[in-house]
Amino acid sequence: MKTRKDIHREYKERSIPAGVYQVKNKINGRILLGSSLNLEGPLNRHKFMLKIGSHTNKALQKDWDEFGPDGFVFEILEEVKIKDDPNFNLKDELTLLEQIWLEELQPFGERGYNINEKIREA
Repeated sequence: MKTRKDIHREYKERSIPAGVYQVKNKINGRILLGSSLNLEGPLNRHKFMLKIGSHTNKALQKDWDEFGPDGFVFEILEEVKIKDDPNFNLKDELTLLEQIWLEELQPFGERGYNINEKIREA
């Protein structure tokens, strides 16, 4: 049986995925595109803020209030592939993924909830 110490160590040692995600409105197709060096954090935060009605993105909150949780899907679009290379830079790789997805999805105006191209969160 695993001890509490074993479980804690395993938790600390697990790899935290970095990458790009979206919060997608299934009814009107609008999306909020985001990225993070720790994907779990922002996805959980977005869900929580929307549920309590205090998301900073007013348009997203308005649609959430109108369509409800079933009208939205939270998806990881792509995780950064960690390379075994001394020159590998996680932040640079994430920046590249951000640019690719921003260009592909154009999550602005009628198409999305993003206000600008700064999509990275903690």
